[in-house]
Amino acid sequence: MTDAYVVGDPDGLSPLLVELRDAVARELHAQLALRGERIELADLPEVSYQVTIQVEQTLRVWRPARQSPDESCFDGDRNSVNRSKDVTGDL
Repeated sequence: MTDAYVVGDPDGLSPLLVELRDAVARELHAQLALRGERIELADLPEVSYQVTIQVEQTLRVWRPARQSPDESCFDGDRNSVNRSKDVTGDL
């Protein structure tokens, strides 16, 4: 682990990736604490499931800091933006 990570430098990651990295790290830390600082091979499916749940929750609540509702990552295709809101609106 680099010193840059320890002091909070996101190492060039996007804000979303920083949030996802932190969610994964928090869940792994919790899983290690629950399992006596050791994750057995047989426990990997459950640990992976719990990490996936944390990633899903992070994606569900994450909002870009500087992106207005009219801006999108779809190069201005407003129909794509509307469809994506419909698909993810029920999450």
